[in-house]
Amino acid sequence: MRWTLKPKPKQETVSSLQQALQVEPAIASLLVQRGIETFDQAKYFFRPSLSDLHDPYLMKDMDKAVQRIEQAISNSENILVYGDYDVDGTTAVSLMSSYLLSDYPNVATYIPDRYDEGYGVSFKGIDFASDNEFSLIIALDCGIKAIDKVAYAKEKNIDFIICDHHRPGDKIPDAVAVLDPKQDDCNYPFDELCGCGVGFKLIQALAAKKGQTIDDLMPYLDLVATAIGADIVPIIGENRILAYYGMRVINSRPRAGFQAIINQVKKDSLTITDVVFVIAPRINAAGRMKHGQYAVDLLTEKNVEVAEQYAAEIEAFNLDRRATDKQITQEALQQIEDLKDQDRMTTVVYSANWHKGVIGIVASRLIETYYRPTLVFTKSGDKLAASARSVKGFDVYNALEACSEFIEQFGGHKYAAGLTLEEKNYEAFKQKFEEVVASTIDKRLLTPEIVIDTQIDLNAINEKFYRILRQFEPFGPGNMSPVFMSDNLKDTGYGKCVGEDKTHLRLTVKQEGTPQLVCIGFGLGNKLDVIKSQQPFKAAYSVDENHWQGNVSLQLKLQDIKA
Repeated sequence: MRWTLKPKPKQETVSSLQQALQVEPAIASLLVQRGIETFDQAKYFFRPSLSDLHDPYLMKDMDKAVQRIEQAISNSENILVYGDYDVDGTTAVSLMSSYLLSDYPNVATYIPDRYDEGYGVSFKGIDFASDNEFSLIIALDCGIKAIDKVAYAKEKNIDFIICDHHRPGDKIPDAVAVLDPKQDDCNYPFDELCGCGVGFKLIQALAAKKGQTIDDLMPYLDLVATAIGADIVPIIGENRILAYYGMRVINSRPRAGFQAIINQVKKDSLTITDVVFVIAPRINAAGRMKHGQYAVDLLTEKNVEVAEQYAAEIEAFNLDRRATDKQITQEALQQIEDLKDQDRMTTVVYSANWHKGVIGIVASRLIETYYRPTLVFTKSGDKLAASARSVKGFDVYNALEACSEFIEQFGGHKYAAGLTLEEKNYEAFKQKFEEVVASTIDKRLLTPEIVIDTQIDLNAINEKFYRILRQFEPFGPGNMSPVFMSDNLKDTGYGKCVGEDKTHLRLTVKQEGTPQLVCIGFGLGNKLDVIKSQQPFKAAYSVDENHWQGNVSLQLKLQDIKA
């Protein structure tokens, strides 16, 4: 692991903020590092307000989108709400369809089949709309590159409204309205919304026309917060406000579908981290193992008992997904071992038999072992399909763009993308991808990095300190959970490896003249020798709570330790 200590902020700025807020120096330092330097900025950060959300009509084409939906409603047209099969797509479809259905009946939903239709808008979906007399499709979390599909729909007298957040290509589809804040000519003040977030801005605009307030839209924010967490968009600006209030909804009055999942996992209070690792995988499992419509059914169901039946089905998909991704990960790791080509800057693996629904997860797992930009391919019809994942700091989307001569279709983000290509181009693509990455990546990025906010002594860590840290939530890109470093630590003599396979490290540490603190280091069992040497060591960690047999105590969640 590569440890990087963030530069110390200006002392006078820290002191001034510390005085204004009456907080510890470490807290003031953390805030200044996040660009918060005044009392008013701190108030905006600690007390997010729905009144600070931007006017949805600042987004390009918003007026056109609202006008077309109002026209559809006044003419009793059938509206099809169409979205991708992942968490962002299914939450967006659930949000838009349930909002429209609250006072207009002619609305249906469509999630493409991952295996039969693939990602995004499909010809099959448009044929479904045509056969069932839908004259308006609202596409969410997809569509920004669907130029030929939108043209095909137009031939069938079907209009499109696109709500997307992915990067546009050189051409924009000829839709009635294209809502995507990443368009060059869109002047919306915040361009980091997820697909469900763009959908929320559309219902916010529709609501304003009907005289509804933001308070009327609060029940939809649990969906938006889930999408924000799952899609790993920066939790800053508007996303922070939406996530903050969405988490409140999840913990106080969740929709029936979320309540059913919460009942399964038996957690009292969820953080956005729980949403990412507990709720999102279950929603995703529907589209991975069966069909994304199961997720929409769960998220739009109002009856708790029916929702619990849906949640039980989805949990079965999730267990199946876990077993499948474990098996494929083992096969992929073996394939890399057999190649014995450790000098490569990329990891590219392929098997025709791998389950398309889990290759993205497998790519992430491979990065945990071989920290390289990674592609996992499988057979999809007569083509090969892949999920790409990247390492921190490297734009895999740009790398794929440089290989586009061998790619049939691709889309995504800086750190995650999907693509298809013809099997005959696989080897040439693999070689080109390696060349592009090798010539453009900073070699330091191939070693995992721990970014440390600040160095503190253990005596700074107490209940008040932790209470204020909790107010930094929700955490995520742009506002990560603070990581601290302390040195001259010693084990009190009880350090040991724990867990079923003894891969985790548990110890109690002390520093000269400070109280002892329990530490847990997941996956750090191989560091036992460092603490058993009785020599001082340093640790990088976050501060956490340990819940055990009804008792709650502070603990350090270790990220790494060094002699």
